[in-house]
Amino acid sequence: MISTTSIPTARQLRDSIARYARYSLGLELEQLTPRDVYLATSLALREVIIDGLLATERRVAAANAKRVYYLSVEFLLGRVLDNNLLNLGLHDTCAEALRMLGSNLEELEELEPDPALGNGGLGRLAACFLDSMASLGVPGYGYGINYEFGLFRQTLKDGAQEEQPDEWRSRGTPWLLRRPDLTCRVPIFGAVEETRSGDRSQCRWIGFKEVLGVPSDLPVVGYAGRSITPLRLFAAQASEEFDMAIFNAGDYLRAVEQKIQSERISKVLYPADNSPAGRELRLIQEYFFVACSLKDILKRHLKSADDVKALPDRIALQLNDTHPALAVAELVRVLQDDWNVPFDDAFELTRRTVAFTNHTLLPEALERWPVAMLERVIPRHLRIIYAINERLLDTVGKRWPGDTEKQRTLSLIGEDGEKHARMAHLAIAGSHSVNGVSTLHGQLIKTRLVPQFHELWPERFNAKTNGVTQRRWLLKTNPALARLLSELVGDGWITDLDRLRGLEPFAQHAEVQSRFLAIRRAHKERLARIIRDELGITIDPASTFDAHVKRIHEYKRQLMNALRIGLEYVELVDDGKQPVLARTYLFAGKAAPGYVAAKTIIRFIHAVAAVVNSDPRTRDVLRVAYLPDYRVTLAERIIPATDLSAQISTAGMEASGTGNMKFMMNGALTVGTLDGANIEMQDEAGADNMFIFGLTAEQVELRRAQPRTSDAAAARDPRVKRVLAAVKDERFGGGAFKELIAKLEEHDPYFVLADLPLLLDAQTRVAEVVRDPARFAHKALLNVARSGPFSSDRTIRDYAREIWDVPVDLA
Repeated sequence: MISTTSIPTARQLRDSIARYARYSLGLELEQLTPRDVYLATSLALREVIIDGLLATERRVAAANAKRVYYLSVEFLLGRVLDNNLLNLGLHDTCAEALRMLGSNLEELEELEPDPALGNGGLGRLAACFLDSMASLGVPGYGYGINYEFGLFRQTLKDGAQEEQPDEWRSRGTPWLLRRPDLTCRVPIFGAVEETRSGDRSQCRWIGFKEVLGVPSDLPVVGYAGRSITPLRLFAAQASEEFDMAIFNAGDYLRAVEQKIQSERISKVLYPADNSPAGRELRLIQEYFFVACSLKDILKRHLKSADDVKALPDRIALQLNDTHPALAVAELVRVLQDDWNVPFDDAFELTRRTVAFTNHTLLPEALERWPVAMLERVIPRHLRIIYAINERLLDTVGKRWPGDTEKQRTLSLIGEDGEKHARMAHLAIAGSHSVNGVSTLHGQLIKTRLVPQFHELWPERFNAKTNGVTQRRWLLKTNPALARLLSELVGDGWITDLDRLRGLEPFAQHAEVQSRFLAIRRAHKERLARIIRDELGITIDPASTFDAHVKRIHEYKRQLMNALRIGLEYVELVDDGKQPVLARTYLFAGKAAPGYVAAKTIIRFIHAVAAVVNSDPRTRDVLRVAYLPDYRVTLAERIIPATDLSAQISTAGMEASGTGNMKFMMNGALTVGTLDGANIEMQDEAGADNMFIFGLTAEQVELRRAQPRTSDAAAARDPRVKRVLAAVKDERFGGGAFKELIAKLEEHDPYFVLADLPLLLDAQTRVAEVVRDPARFAHKALLNVARSGPFSSDRTIRDYAREIWDVPVDLA
């Protein structure tokens, strides 16, 4: 915990800001621009954080504790300054210090870009986990990549997504502590030389090139400064800046070629893999990440333990999805090649150290690398993957003698199409724990995704339902609601969200309901101003805000929601139907650059919005807004303003979801399918306090066997026929979307048409509740009260106890 003597007063903080302005920025106070003040303030705060970071490390080292290392290619943190001030309890102190200097804290916070270190739920989950680890005192580190540009900054031109570089570090960032003294050398390319001595063979990696991994630390502050968890991020750098002989000969571009090629590795998150070169770059990026991480982790381990056999007792490695799966092969390689551990022992030590979290049921998201590419890029690791596979197939052969189909299915090497290595299989074979991220997802991993692995090793499989940190997603995002909650039940919920159960008796109090609705109204007014200023669309804060904000994907079914809106418009205009509710539909989310279908859905939503928003007949009762460049900061504006949260993925396809939990925590009512964590949310909130509709995962599986029958039955619904006809009649976007509808009618793999009538039916129940403010507020408050199980603190306690075997309340 940060010493109270390290916590500055407002005057001390003011003086520190002035000192950093002079001695770090070289400026007098009267010369400072708002950005200069932001930098000086951040540097002053960093001083307090570094004290806490060093104190945390001393406590963990003194306790000689087992440590957790969380490996993830994404960490979607959100803005750092305001979150650090909140968790350190210095927000008001800093605001006062800045007032003394003639500056405004809120204005400075708006200058900070979101760190472009992630994309969606995977990265946001990882960030929540680090917050919870720090707040609970779990001794650990995060490991990732220090991307220069992140994924991309989304702009929308004439309804079409365009990708721009997200230059979040272009002007530097005060939060990264560069550690050049801990630079790693990572071998790549080359060949493997094999020698034999009697019955034993030995492999040596020869002729490789080297890339440098330069680490920087981004400290993640736990609540009340309890402990600080470092997020170590590696940037790629050439081992040689340039070839002086070539430079002196006049070929300047070729002289710096290695530098350019090497530094591409950490340029962007998820390099486009629709070309061989892009695919290879992504493989190199993932290998670089795990190689740097393990070198750093093992260097730290050797400082406190000389015995390699103690590795599983000293280290817990958690792989966040398949991107870090090569850590299995890399750890075996290091144990074999650097520590001379025999293969069988090296693999067993690795398996007891590593745990794997699966995040998807989509086959295309389970990474596969061509064997030929692995041979070229990391030939030593391919030999190790083959050796692990030989061991696996021997186990399978003993369990199911003569069952070649079992061997083919479980093999780490896939023979269908181009010969490839299956990263999910490598992660499962090389881990002692394989977990899903919701109860349903955990079950589907065992029954649908890898049932043969579950049959082979049932003891390894478990589920750990995701959670989100209430400190960012309630305390920071919705401070007025947080104050109301603390007034009613005390502030213990900030570190123990289950204490919000104490809110339940207040949920029917008219005064509490009125205050809750007033808080919601203020957030809606703020969001309405943002939409007006950024999009030029005027929306009514008194209307019902219905939000569908998440990554754009066919299974998340933004298309179904857009068709629902199109039908609502047609009924209002053609039938003169009287609206039950005035609604504002909110969309936000990015499509992967190469995902044509997702980009088409974005254009279709904009086409519907253009018609709806320009028609004076519906202007007062129906509006649609698509907010560009969805990110943490934008989510913090949308979530507390939302009345209805659309969580309408095809059942059995969303692993968990975390946006659903953030909306629940802030009192939005979920309109959703029985998918992912929605099921557990319904169990907690009560079926009467959510609007569940649609096919179940079991029904989806049954219908997949007869897709044409189910599509035809759904298409007979007159409402479905009507909205499809409206699109084909060019009422939305001219003829641009006829092909979209034709494909949907021909093949509907995500059951948009099957579930659309059920979504429409659910709106009757929605309207009955929402048009009664007292009834709506009661249900909303019960959702808040019952959101406790969806705190990432609970999730981390489960991991610590059941997977990592590490203490909490230590760091």
